[in-house]
Formats: sequence, C-alpha cells, structure tokens
Amino acid sequence: MALPEVVSRDEWFAARLPLLAKEKEHSRARDALHAERQSLPMFLVDEDYGFDTPEGKRSLRDLFDGRRQLIVYHFMLPSVTGGSFCLGCSFWVDNMPAHLEHLHARDTSLVVDCPVPLAEFLEHKERMGWTVPVASSFGSSFYDDFNFELVPEATKIPGISVFLRGDDDRIYCTYSTAFRGTDLVNNTYNYLDLTFLGRQEKDLPFKWAWLRYHDEYEN
Repeated sequence: MALPEVVSRDEWFAARLPLLAKEKEHSRARDALHAERQSLPMFLVDEDYGFDTPEGKRSLRDLFDGRRQLIVYHFMLPSVTGGSFCLGCSFWVDNMPAHLEHLHARDTSLVVDCPVPLAEFLEHKERMGWTVPVASSFGSSFYDDFNFELVPEATKIPGISVFLRGDDDRIYCTYSTAFRGTDLVNNTYNYLDLTFLGRQEKDLPFKWAWLRYHDEYEN
C-alpha cells in the first residue's frame, strides 16, 4: 500500500481546505436528509406486542419507559448465523451509547430486541458486558413485522425501527432501516472513516472477515 505523499505543513493545509469545503457541503446535505427523514409520514402500530425483559413481561408501550420516542435495534436471529449470536449485531451493540441519559434527555428510549428466549440472550449480554436495555420478542410477530423488506430478504437481517407516542397516546412507526442504513450509528466505523487506512475491508473476502467478539481479538 502506497502511503500518502509527505509535504510541508503549508502544502498540507492547501490540500486540506478544499476537502473541508466538500465536508461542509456533505454536512449540509446530511442535515437536509435528516430533515427529510423526520418529515416522513408514520403509520399506526395497532398491536401492543408482548416482550420478555429482565424486569418481567412488558408491552411495546412499556418499552418507551414513559418517553415520547423509542428506538429498537433488531438483533439478528442466531438461526441465521449458524446458531451463534451475530458478530455484526454484537459489533453494533458494542457501539451503542454507554450513557443513555443523553437520549433520555431528548425524550427517547433505546432497546435491543432479539427474538430468542430471554435467558439465552441475557447470557450473551452478560458476556459482552452490555448495559443497554434488552428485550425478547420471542413468541410474537414483532421481529418479522418490523424487519421491512426494504431490500431483498430483509426479514432475516438486523435493522432499526423508530416509534413515536402520538398526542393521542397511540404508538406509530416513523422510520426503519437496515444494512448500510445502520452505519450511521456505528461509531467505530465513523472513527475509522477519519483515518488513512479507513475500514480496511476492501480486500477482504467478505466485509466482516476481520470481525470478532470484542473479547476474542488476540492482540
């Protein structure tokens, strides 16, 4: 791999400033995209699904914990990944905020749902050291109902759904995404994208060939 050219500090700034202008343009485009996302219509969720949680049985409404908004990460079924808990999903949950108080301050709750018996997922949660709230929609249709077919076979992949409690106190779905749409919330990727080497996935046999559970890296 050829390393970047070595130049003087002034030459570096001369190269950096045009990129800064493009980054600012990208930020404005991203803000416009966020605004367009927030102007999407929503649809009524007319079933109050049941979940198993460490606190006992809870409904979808209960998962809001009294807040206006709820973000749910759909953890991939182990049956799709050969019986183990998905490395990619584990990577994404590793990158979730350690302090949810900042989300709570904006009237938003975050929950990870995995549609397997709760005890199985809690074992994995304990191993990973996660503090994010988790739930199990095992036995309900929630996972299939909200892994929308935005792409082929999307019902079997991880994704994110966002819900709102309306002024009428009913629950609405406002957004859903999957695949690369979830990159936005993976801070490891966002940090790597700032570096020269980047994500270092281009020449791998598949995107996540490098990935391990965080307690399995050798060095």
